[in-house]
Amino acid sequence: MYEIRFGTDGWRGKIAEDFTFDNVRRCAQGFANYLMAHGKSGADIVVGHDRRFASRDFAIAAAEVMAANGFRVWLTEGPAPTPVISFSVVERKAAGAINITASHNPPTDNGFKVRDERGAAVAPDGLKEIEAAIPPLEGVRRIDFATAKDQGRIVVWDPSPAYIAHISRLVDIDRIKDAGLHVLVEPMWGNGIGWFPRLLAGGRTRVTEIHNVPNPLFPEMTRPEPIPPNVDVALAKTVELGADVCVITDGDADRMGIGDENGRFVNQLQVYALLAYYLLEVRGERGAIVKTLSTTSMLERLGEIYGVPVYQVGVGFKYVAPKMLETDAMIGGEESGGYAFRGHVPERDGILGNLYFLDLMVRTGKSPSQLLAELYGKLGAAYYYSRLDVTFPAHRREEIRARLDAARPECILGLRVTEILTLDGYKYYLEDGGWLLLRFSGTEPLMRIYCETTDEARVRPLLEEGARLAGV
Repeated sequence: MYEIRFGTDGWRGKIAEDFTFDNVRRCAQGFANYLMAHGKSGADIVVGHDRRFASRDFAIAAAEVMAANGFRVWLTEGPAPTPVISFSVVERKAAGAINITASHNPPTDNGFKVRDERGAAVAPDGLKEIEAAIPPLEGVRRIDFATAKDQGRIVVWDPSPAYIAHISRLVDIDRIKDAGLHVLVEPMWGNGIGWFPRLLAGGRTRVTEIHNVPNPLFPEMTRPEPIPPNVDVALAKTVELGADVCVITDGDADRMGIGDENGRFVNQLQVYALLAYYLLEVRGERGAIVKTLSTTSMLERLGEIYGVPVYQVGVGFKYVAPKMLETDAMIGGEESGGYAFRGHVPERDGILGNLYFLDLMVRTGKSPSQLLAELYGKLGAAYYYSRLDVTFPAHRREEIRARLDAARPECILGLRVTEILTLDGYKYYLEDGGWLLLRFSGTEPLMRIYCETTDEARVRPLLEEGARLAGV
């Protein structure tokens, strides 16, 4: 029997190798067992999916299992962005959600994500409970899809109208429609397809969308992750068409990316700082900021300037969401381009995040490059960031971990190490205010090496020193 292990948000695997219908059904039964153990028998459950190979079929398989266990299932009528599925949990007053998606993973993968009754990522202890409740195949209950539909145990519905009505209360979409911008949209062949043309139609703003037909092979990119080189085609198209900005959503539209008017990528740390700046300076909001330890120190500086607290947590929204709820945070986010906002669900939303960025441009009258210059002027310095992903054989994981456990460098590149944080990986704070972080990916056999510094010349050497420390 294949042993299913839940990582960030749930379980991911290779389609047909381990991500099979039988294993998806087992996961669904484990989730049903978990919910019933917590007194939620007979509750409503939302089930949705992305545009990957066979995702709808996998979603139907999960829906059949949940219905057979006495839950009423709200199945999206087609592919739905992850934030729409998360919001639908709250809107439907459901006990949680199952989402069939591998987000920004390579095209060979698919995934089984779960959400709690707040539309948030399930906390780590809950994920362990679900994992422990996954039975062998003979322990799975199942009802035929057509029968369940006829009996009203599975309801197929369109979740988009309620979501659009909700985000329209958070941001003035009409103001963006009437601004006369030319917006290039890169949905990366995924769940963001069609959303910005729909939201921004009918005004002076013009939307050009590329890669906007479903293609589970994600051509012209290695994976639907909103970072270079996957966005290079979109950045070039921005310049070619003279667009004012490029807005990007990843494969399931919970993460976002931005390209400026000159075809330069605005990295995820810069975007996070600009979104926080928008809320604090332009909208005049106040409240806590929650960040993963892999994202920018610009947030601490903004916290100092505007007098708001900044909380640092481990990597993943399973850590961000609980802290946001605990602190009534204004914004929460992570290095991978996922940001969540107060007044919404405590979950990444690439659609709302991009609308907020467009609103920032409209309300200031500034281009992305001008906004970044304004932010750096406010902070008193420019910040430079990069990340290096290094694959390694799975059997080396513990050897690398032991090597890093033993490493206690006093200096890195001649800079004194002021603190080593092992909250999630190994983060080395440097005397110049920069940092270097090494951590294992939660979903793939990768060592991720990150750094941020105010000296651009140090970026590549810092990453190389990180790889040397890990022995990769």
